[in-house]
Amino acid sequence: MTQLDPAAPLERPTQRSQAKADRRAALLEAAAGLFAERGFNGVSIEDLGAAVGVSGPAVYRHFASKQAVLEALLVGVSERLLAGGESVEQTAVDADAALQSLIGFHIDFALGEPDTIRVQDRDLDSLTDSARRQVRRLQRRYVEVWMRELGALHPRLADDELRVRVQGTFGLLNSTPYTARVGTHQVASDAVRPVLERMAWAALTAP
Repeated sequence: MTQLDPAAPLERPTQRSQAKADRRAALLEAAAGLFAERGFNGVSIEDLGAAVGVSGPAVYRHFASKQAVLEALLVGVSERLLAGGESVEQTAVDADAALQSLIGFHIDFALGEPDTIRVQDRDLDSLTDSARRQVRRLQRRYVEVWMRELGALHPRLADDELRVRVQGTFGLLNSTPYTARVGTHQVASDAVRPVLERMAWAALTAP
């Protein structure tokens, strides 16, 4: 078996492969916005292509179908949330710090990707059965990260209550795309964040 030299430089992506990755990311970002605005069934492949300046058929160079775009969007965000939560869990000095970091991490997501939250709320059932099960598995594992840290902080709480507190906190934080707007006025994120931090901490740790 060939041994890799740990001192060897990592292979850098070619200009072509980087351009392809950038276009794929742009398509996913456009899809989040369009699906959030019109719903999955209200958006065509041609709409997705036009949003990033390519023809509809060119989208198929990156995704096999519109269904595959939705899957990449929703499975992808679930994978990123789990990876981020596990990273917090592994690096935090104690459960108190971990829980505060998890709150901050999830608020970053809620404020940074409101369209993705809207798409998940409305179009999760448009995924294939296998993709929907994958999303659910990833979400359960993410919930369990929070439950472990909250349980370490409050060891007397039963698992059922830990789960309810964590899922209730997600409901609070994931409502940000809707509650951060008052009429036609969008509340600034720097005003929203400290309120969410206090409310999430209170929901998780209330006696």
